[in-house]
Amino acid sequence: MTLKTLTIALVAGSIGQAALSAQSFAGGWVSVTYAPANARDGSALATGLRFYSLYRGLRGASVHQSGHDNTAGIAQDGRGNLGIIQQEGNGHSAALQQNGNDNAYGIFQFGGHTSTSVLQNGNGGSGATLSYGWR
Repeated sequence: MTLKTLTIALVAGSIGQAALSAQSFAGGWVSVTYAPANARDGSALATGLRFYSLYRGLRGASVHQSGHDNTAGIAQDGRGNLGIIQQEGNGHSAALQQNGNDNAYGIFQFGGHTSTSVLQNGNGGSGATLSYGWR
């Protein structure tokens, strides 16, 4: 999946989410996960996550939460792993477990009441999940 395809998917998801939330007051969430299919795209995503972590002053494993009733945890077994969890809003939960070396993963949750759990095994993997929830 290329960056262009990911961008199109995110825009389409946000348009669909806007239509759903306008029609209903029921809660829910939309989530997009990007797991690169080849080494070149995986390396590009990992580099982007590492630049993001440098910009934000993050190292290794980082959890940033803003809001109430959020829970998060990162477990890493290996070396050179980068795990990022960022949650803005209320009632989110996230868990990231990385087994292996030189992996990079980012979980970004906004709005409220989303839940993401990721298990990353192996070496040199990367991925990202973006979620938005509403009530």
